[in-house]
Amino acid sequence: MSLLTSLARAHAVDQSVAQRLTTVRHLHISSEPLVFVPLAMAGESHAPLAVMMGTSRERYELLTVAQPRNRDQQMAFAHQLARIFTGYIGPRTNRRLPLRAGASGVQYRCADAPQVWVPNRAGIEFMRVLGRSTRFRAITGEWAVPPNIPSMGKWLTFLADRAEYAGSCMLVAATDALALHWATGQSDTEDQHLAAVLGWISPPPGMTGRAAARASEDPLEVPPAGPATDPSFDNGILEPLLAAYHEASSPAASRIAEVKIRKELQKQLAGTWERMWQAIALLRDPSLPIGAHVGVRWERDLDAFTRTAEWIATSPGAQPKRDSAVYAARRLYWLERAQQQYDAERAFDDEMVMAEARMVGDAFVGTVVAAEANRRVGRSLRPLISVATTDAVSLTVGETGLRRPDLLEQKATVVSSTRDAGTVIVELELREGMGRGREPQPGTVPALGDTVCYSRLNDDYRRPPTLPNKEDTPWTHGGPPEPYMPTEQDAQEPWS
Repeated sequence: MSLLTSLARAHAVDQSVAQRLTTVRHLHISSEPLVFVPLAMAGESHAPLAVMMGTSRERYELLTVAQPRNRDQQMAFAHQLARIFTGYIGPRTNRRLPLRAGASGVQYRCADAPQVWVPNRAGIEFMRVLGRSTRFRAITGEWAVPPNIPSMGKWLTFLADRAEYAGSCMLVAATDALALHWATGQSDTEDQHLAAVLGWISPPPGMTGRAAARASEDPLEVPPAGPATDPSFDNGILEPLLAAYHEASSPAASRIAEVKIRKELQKQLAGTWERMWQAIALLRDPSLPIGAHVGVRWERDLDAFTRTAEWIATSPGAQPKRDSAVYAARRLYWLERAQQQYDAERAFDDEMVMAEARMVGDAFVGTVVAAEANRRVGRSLRPLISVATTDAVSLTVGETGLRRPDLLEQKATVVSSTRDAGTVIVELELREGMGRGREPQPGTVPALGDTVCYSRLNDDYRRPPTLPNKEDTPWTHGGPPEPYMPTEQDAQEPWS
């Protein structure tokens, strides 16, 4: 947690209401998000109990399992779930737009990608396990399941993996999205309680954020956002209903018990369903305009979605249970790369995020006190400016690649840094981003008296590490991996 975030939390406690951490919205919100609220039995290994899902606040589909430990009912549940997921994802894989012309001709990219919202991080983990439990199922043989079940499993695995990339918006935990933009007066762990976070941000009339958050702690009045149910609900309400279903002596009695189970599960999910749409509405508020780089990150999601759509359409296999050594190393590089880009882009888009970089010396804001706009080194235009700042500057002489958030194509090099009575004078040499003429284009070189910001944050391309092909994996890392083939045991595997 940064110093400024800690300070915002202290203000939230003092004022009993959440404090804004950003000036812009840092995530893409789809025009048609799929809200997915799962529920599983407490103490069970992700045994499905119910799901409420849909793309509209007014209309949803409720899927329930009357006997969560029954494999046939689990697979029937998965089949209905896959029907909804494929109906949402499928059309987005078909509509392509021309992107660029390459050596092999025009390349096409999906025009849109799915965006699934879950209540919290535990919802993301539920989807990961759900994908793991369904993508290996066989569509032929003794344990055959409908083809849409393993297909859904591949997509859920992709979405859960993609959620690990900083800035990706294809699978969003509502609690994380809210905590990215508001600081509450509670801990990070407590911020995974959706009702409590919303209580701090938007308390009901006549209540403080603190009081609203405290009121949401009663699991009987405000059921948890899942995926696990509260034990008091399991023991006092659910278990007797499940027992009645199990002991039913006729089909009619089973149907009555099933209707009662469904009714109670709907009550458990209804509040979270409304709060999910409340969270989306808060983030869509015009007072939180979209950040400049949000669209760039969504394009990266579109690229990843397009590649995966092509792979799923052409490959009969599924993602392996474990990554190979080479793929794991490559994925680690891309995760680190995504984090570097995300940190830089958020700071470039938002002065409040940039303020955190200033606190640790990675950026500074100051006033231009000297400027030599037409300075040349040889035949190259190399303007020189001096900036006076009172920020804690940790830059070193000779450091290159400093950026202005309002002119990212320009780079600056630190020529000198001197201190005078609490003020630091930083001399910078500018290059690039000034046009091709003999004189810099207007606005590309700061003038005397201008206030400017420079930071060492960057989202520049980094050459990926050179890694061997998968078949050349050295013995120190297990040697070439055997291609993974689903087995009969995978098809029989219990939900876990």
